[in-house]
Amino acid sequence: MPFKNYLFWLAGLVSLILDRLTKYWVVQNFEHRETWALLPNVFHFTYVTNTGAAFSLFQGGVWLRWLSLAVSLGLMAFALFGPNRDTLEQFGYGFILGGALGNGIDRFVSGSVVDFLDFRLIHFPVFNLADVFINIGIACLLIASFRPESDSGRSR
Repeated sequence: MPFKNYLFWLAGLVSLILDRLTKYWVVQNFEHRETWALLPNVFHFTYVTNTGAAFSLFQGGVWLRWLSLAVSLGLMAFALFGPNRDTLEQFGYGFILGGALGNGIDRFVSGSVVDFLDFRLIHFPVFNLADVFINIGIACLLIASFRPESDSGRSR
């Protein structure tokens, strides 16, 4: 494939599209704070907004939109101008890009992030697919960091 780090771009695009589509679906079909029990007291779709970061930290932090933009631009520059990364690293950075862009778009457009995945069994804060993709990306990078480095393992 002639496009450098193409799995990075693919993972970023797919995760961004899935995040945007699910948030659009929630906004179109739920009233704010409305909840639908898929598995009562275990897993619900609950439409809330969050002006902060993960776990509602830094509420009202306008700087979060600029942070997500800086992270997104930095990751894109890294993929364009950096070396070819191996498959797991490309997926990891790509998923983080998609999540950062998804939540960043929310912050720039409305000042808050749409959250809707509500695991009540463990009383976890409500979150969204962008958050899921960021965490999957981090997991990919952690796994990649423990693998032995070899030039033959690099994706071209």
